[in-house]
Amino acid sequence: MARFVQYAEFGGPEVLRVVDGDVPSAGAAEVVVALRAVGVNPIDGKLRSGRRASDPLSAPRTPGSDGAGVIAAIGEGVEGWAVGDEVVVTSARGSYATHAVVPVRGLTRKPASLGWAQGAGIPIPAGTAYQALRSLDVGPGTTVLVHAASGSVGQAAVQFARKLGARVIGTASAANHDRLRQLGAVPVSYGEGLVERVRAVAPDGVDAALDAAGTDEAIEASLELTGDPARVGTIVRGADAPRWGIHAWGGGSAVPLTPEQSAWRAEGIRLAVERAAAGEFDVEIARTLPLDRAADAQRMIEDGSAPRGKIILLP
Repeated sequence: MARFVQYAEFGGPEVLRVVDGDVPSAGAAEVVVALRAVGVNPIDGKLRSGRRASDPLSAPRTPGSDGAGVIAAIGEGVEGWAVGDEVVVTSARGSYATHAVVPVRGLTRKPASLGWAQGAGIPIPAGTAYQALRSLDVGPGTTVLVHAASGSVGQAAVQFARKLGARVIGTASAANHDRLRQLGAVPVSYGEGLVERVRAVAPDGVDAALDAAGTDEAIEASLELTGDPARVGTIVRGADAPRWGIHAWGGGSAVPLTPEQSAWRAEGIRLAVERAAAGEFDVEIARTLPLDRAADAQRMIEDGSAPRGKIILLP
């Protein structure tokens, strides 16, 4: 038997229910993973609430796409993977569960030295951050401004940008400045006077800016500081990014990722997994909760009560 968190209607976290069911079967080019840890992402709650458009609910739906676990079964045509392999997964067909079906393209081999919770916390944040930085052509000698730099995507972006040879300025509340310094970024507080504070630490200007905050202030400051909409991207305000003329990757954007961008996301996950296992990439875990408390996990993200870092469910 398996256990699944599901919702049969759109609404608040209270619509989530834990149910028992059969272990799912793998189709062609798919595997079944027995999950040991599950990453909770903001998009999970947005889809559950209906704030982010999705297909009509014709049957109960299991949220989540990220996790880490052990391959329990293999579908037709799968090569290079075996039952018992430890993996980090993304693109799962509902990862808030003890078992999930995962396409082969969503598998990354998990090194033995990488913990289950850290592995589950990597995929969406790391893949998104790396792809955004590559899309913005962040590299040696550039200065990049990362908004909401103490969040999961922001922390990944800071670490990747530093590895790419860039100088990083990150916006965050004062309580999170020490964390950004640990990761190698120059912290600045958001709010009134943001542009002036960034200019004070970057008198030569900002080459690119990544918005993970989703505020008008973040986008408008980025446009002023870079002077070029083509060097600004958002992962939150995709639906209305066209009115600013900036890039958008997700966040409700109607523009799909290109094959190159999808490849960068996969590369970012692989690099983060390898570096985290070697102690060169830090995945900050805020809390671990049992699977039965999935509603509490989503509620904390939505009401802002979650501590800094990733919330991980343990099936």
